[in-house]
This record gives sequence, C-alpha cells and structure tokens, in this order.
Amino acid sequence: MLKTLMTNACSSDCKYCPFRQDGISNRCSITPDEIAAVFMRHLEKQWLLGIFLSSGIVGNADRSMEKLIAAAEILRKKYRYRGYIHLKILPGASRSAILRALQLASAVSLNIETPGKKYFRELSSYKHFDTDIVAPLKFISENTVKGADYDRVKCTTQFIVGASTETDREIVRYTGAIYDRLQFKRVYYSAYQKEKNPDEFTLDDGSGDALLDREHRLYQADFLMRSYGFSSDELLFDETGNFDRLRDPKQLWADAHPEFYPVKVNKADYMELLRIPGIGPVAARRIVDCRRERRLTSWADAGVLGKTALKAMRYGVFS
Repeated sequence: MLKTLMTNACSSDCKYCPFRQDGISNRCSITPDEIAAVFMRHLEKQWLLGIFLSSGIVGNADRSMEKLIAAAEILRKKYRYRGYIHLKILPGASRSAILRALQLASAVSLNIETPGKKYFRELSSYKHFDTDIVAPLKFISENTVKGADYDRVKCTTQFIVGASTETDREIVRYTGAIYDRLQFKRVYYSAYQKEKNPDEFTLDDGSGDALLDREHRLYQADFLMRSYGFSSDELLFDETGNFDRLRDPKQLWADAHPEFYPVKVNKADYMELLRIPGIGPVAARRIVDCRRERRLTSWADAGVLGKTALKAMRYGVFS
C-alpha cells in the first residue's frame, strides 16, 4: 500500500502532529499528476496493492480536498485504475467534497481524534469538533450505510490515544456509538508519540510504553465489540476509567462474572463459547463444527492446544 501526504504543510495546530503550523518539519508537496504517475509506475512492477492518500490542510479543507480528489480522478479516468483507493476526508470538508470522494474511493476515513469536544479543545483551536468532525462523520455514515448510494465504500476512523486527558472508558463509549449508530467498519487507535528534539538528550520516562499498552488494550476491546458480541457497556475499567495493564479486557470480564462459568462446551452456543478466555472466533467455530460429528471430551478434540487450552480449561467443562 502506498501511503502518502499530498503535502505536509498545514494550517491546523493539532498538538499531537509534527506537521502542525508551528512545527519544525521541512515542508514539501506533490501534485495530483505526480502522485498518480508514481503510483502507476510502482503498480506496474507489482509492488503495491492500493493507495492511501491524505494531506495537510492548506488554507481550508476543500482546497486540500480538491487535490486529493484530483489525484483519484486522474487514477480512475486517465489511467483506468479500478483498484483500491483510500481517501482521507479532511476535517471541515464540505458535503459536495465528501460526495465526490465517495464516488471515487474504495474507502474513506475521517479521524475523530478524541471522545468529545472537551478533549478536542485540548488538541486544537483551529478545528471544531461538532462542525468539522461530528457533522462530516454523520454525513459519511448517511451515505454509506447499507442501502445508501455509496454502501460499497468502507468507512473508518481513528482516536489519538493520550494526546489529551481522555480515559479508556470514554474512548470505548464513543467506539460503541461509532459501530452501532454510524455503522463504520473499523475504529483504529494510535498512541500519541511525543516529539523529541534531536539536539537534546532526555531519559525515557516510560510514558510512551504506557500509551502503547493503552493502545493495545483498546484494540483488544475493539475486537471484543466487533467479533465477540460484547457491548461497550460490559467492558470494565479501573477507578481511573482505564483498562487494567495486567489483565486483558476479556479476562477482566471473566474474573468479574464467575456466575457465567464453567461453560458447558458441548452445549454452549457460539456466542457463549466466545466468552471463554483463550477461545476466539476460529476456535469457537471449530468447536461447533466438531460437535456435529461427535461429542467432545477435551480441548484437544477441537484442536485447542498448549497455553490456549490451559487457559480455557479453567472456564469450560466437557461433562
């Protein structure tokens, strides 16, 4: 996948971004014709599966969206490219710009960044949460849900974890709403990495590792909501509103609900099997398939072995 910015110049002031207006990065830009030509040259050599295009905001969102859209139009019309194009919808983009992007793209994304305007204000005074983020996200959803004109287009968004003072609980609550109400395909999480001055030496205070741990736990929770049948309200947090760094969210739920266990492996339905720590969708489907042929007497009968079997053994019985 070729992933690139049309320009790293930006009028915005996002606290987490090294390309913000007062950042120290060298600025450069590429034209729509140039990026399309580069992509097609690499594609001919079978190096690429698709293209992901984003951009800094120069002037206003629609001016920069014009260049993203122009690059996609060149690929679709001039080069007759019918493959994967992911276009970033820039905060504050107009409805007409969004619709044109949906006509050309295989996928689009607009980063929500934080769970609510309170935290968004901590990151930017240039952008506005309700008008530049929430309104476009809702408009994208209206035009891509099942049965809409552009329901073939995959829609995603992303949180920046730790750049503001939000908690995991608040991110998870928003994530649940994005899946339930907006019906987006995926939510991503990116741990905030503080900028370091190359001319200064500073000792690592461990904050980066802590944020990567948060990112990891959020992805685990995301899988529980998307693939394991958990709702955002079921997930558990510590007194600070964050996930436990020592136990994953599924294990935490299991430890808090002893009344649910042990699960009777030969009788439980697919969704009940998914509540067993160590058992994921592949193993749960295998158990259901194996039960059609014979009664299971051990985890090994369903191909569940090693550490996974030892973990599941505490929560499932075959009697």
